[in-house]
This record gives sequence, C-alpha cells and structure tokens, in this order.
Amino acid sequence: MGSGTFTLVLTLALVACVTPAERKCQLSGLWRNELDSLMEISAVKDDGDFQGKYLTRVTLAGSCARTSPLKGAQQQPSEGGWPTFAFTVRWDKFSNTTTAFTGQCFVDAAGKEMLTTTWLLREAVGSLEEDWKATRVGRNVFTRKHTPKEKILPILSPSCEDVSLP
Repeated sequence: MGSGTFTLVLTLALVACVTPAERKCQLSGLWRNELDSLMEISAVKDDGDFQGKYLTRVTLAGSCARTSPLKGAQQQPSEGGWPTFAFTVRWDKFSNTTTAFTGQCFVDAAGKEMLTTTWLLREAVGSLEEDWKATRVGRNVFTRKHTPKEKILPILSPSCEDVSLP
C-alpha cells in the first residue's frame, strides 16, 4: 500500500472517531429553514439564555412579515450530547400570534449544523367556542447560513415597503 493510500485510510479513520462533543453545535448565528424563513440568534449566555430575531416567510394573514423578537434558553448538553433548546417568537408587529419552538442542535458527519424543531403556534380567537382552532403544530429544520461578517438579518430581509402592491 502506497503512502498516499495509507494517509487517506488513516485520515478517514480519525474522522470516523470524532465524537459529537468534538463537533460542537453552536446556536448563535444565522439560520434558514426549508420555508426560507431566517433566524438570527445572539451569543448564548453562560446560563443558557439567548435572544434573537426571526423573519418568517409564512404569515396567517398574508400580510408583510416584519422581523420579530425571539427569546429562549439552551439546556447545556451532557458530555457527548447535543444541546436541546426552546424559544418563543412574538409576531405582534403584523399578527396576533405567538409561537413556541423546541428542538435540538446536531452536526452531521460532514460538519453540517442543523436545528431540528417542533413548534406550536397560538392564534388569538374571539371566544372560548373558537379555542379548538387556535393552535397549530409543525416541524422545521434549520441549517446554518454562512454570510460575510457585515451581513445581518435586516440586510438579508426585504423591506415591507419594497413589496409591490397589486
């Protein structure tokens, strides 16, 4: 076996031995889900708390979505584990709804970071009789969006004033 082949086999063996703890998943940064919504999470504090901004591409009212605040907490992972987290988003700038997300952060064998989430969206209704239709449930998978340092969520999101009127 040539030295090039030996080096390749050794490298592949070392990569396969990397544990989840060595491929850390960090919540902070910019994320995009399969519906093209964007989420920017600030640095996670030592106690696990974090804040950020969320720009949805999906609205119940069909109106222009504006950046909405999010607040959450990350459970510190046990040794060799992936962190779990939860956060809420208040859509009060364009909708009378709130969404709670729970999820877990993963890094696959190729180094791709993903946030798998399940969410509950609560819409305000006018009466107790309408309560049955006020909650929706869904799932989103976010992947890290790599951008130059100077780009942040507001730069990447279109302005509501830019939307053409019919």
